[in-house]
Amino acid sequence: YEWDPVRQRCKDIDECEIVPDACKGGMKCVNHYGGYLCLPRTAQIIVNNGREDTAAESTGGRNNVIRRTPADPHRPPPNPTHQIQCATGYEQSEHNVCQDIDECATGTHNCRADQVCVNLRGSFSCQCPSGYQKRGEQCVDIDECNLPPYCHHRCVNSPGSYYCQCNSGFQLAANNHTCVDINECDANNPCAQQCYNILGSFICQCNPGFELSSDRINCEDIDECRTSSYICQYQCINEPGKFSCICPEGYQVVGARTCQDINECETTNECREDEMCWNYHGGFRCYPRNPCQEPYVLTSENRCVCPVSSAICRELPYSIVYKYMSIRSDRTVPSDIFQIQATTIYPNTINTFRIKSGNENGEFYLRQTSAISAMLVLVKSLSGPREHIVDLEMLTVNSLNYRTSSVLRLTIIVGPYSF
Repeated sequence: YEWDPVRQRCKDIDECEIVPDACKGGMKCVNHYGGYLCLPRTAQIIVNNGREDTAAESTGGRNNVIRRTPADPHRPPPNPTHQIQCATGYEQSEHNVCQDIDECATGTHNCRADQVCVNLRGSFSCQCPSGYQKRGEQCVDIDECNLPPYCHHRCVNSPGSYYCQCNSGFQLAANNHTCVDINECDANNPCAQQCYNILGSFICQCNPGFELSSDRINCEDIDECRTSSYICQYQCINEPGKFSCICPEGYQVVGARTCQDINECETTNECREDEMCWNYHGGFRCYPRNPCQEPYVLTSENRCVCPVSSAICRELPYSIVYKYMSIRSDRTVPSDIFQIQATTIYPNTINTFRIKSGNENGEFYLRQTSAISAMLVLVKSLSGPREHIVDLEMLTVNSLNYRTSSVLRLTIIVGPYSF
């Protein structure tokens, strides 16, 4: 039997419905009050709708009869005027039925203040609240941290309960036991630039041109200009996350770091029509198209000849050829910079070469390389911007003691920089 809280009475349990495989050997289950029977499947079941139920079995010419009579140990036959005697823990109701006394509701129990009263049929029980267990007559806290299911990371016991905690970088899952990683980059990106989530934490990284500060979260600009003095050919300008190179006037940036001379004679020629533009490293200069001075006359481009008909020319070089060249500042020495060579070769003649003027400080040396040529050698480093005019003379003598000379007036423009 089991208690029916609605009807306030005991009711039969149908074991044939709730007991799995109640009967063995091919027998069938027949429920009756307070139990059940296992009968052959050929048995004929007769149910009586009166006060008794009868089940009859016909086997081997013999009838077996099973009678079932409903029974309620606490319910006498109805008699409104009859005073009934109820068992301990029960009382007579207005319907002359013995019903349970709820000692917990009426306060007739003797449970302690730290205990919970639980009503039973005909009695009551003093139990401990959830999270506590009885030890003697007292309720003591259960340390759930020592019992499964265990917390993933940390368990904190509390009076009558417990709770789980997770390590930094984790949070409790829906089951309140398991710890799952917190994706800090999605939840609240703490990084100044790039955030990468890892198990239980995160790491910050910076964009190119930046580096992590000491707090490992913010990014500081890298001053590339301070890392090396050779990062730019001329001057380095630091910018947030990057750097740029600039060049002095007369130069342009190529390849992001190198300075290249601008040929102003091709881009912005500001010379007059009677002048020629000469580009040098870092600038340009205008020179006259006719450089000849009396008594010299122009015979071809940059070539001046002193007429033999003029008496004054007998003491002067026969010709002066004007040439121009540009070199960078602080060029390594010694260095071959210019070759002079006879344009007309006469038989039975001897040519000698010398620096006639412009070498007062000994920056140059003229080395004869053949009978008709010589090489101008730079032997002292020159710093610009500066202009040097050097006269290179070729003296020609023949077997008849005939002497003549030619001058190559070389204008050397030294640029302001070594590039």
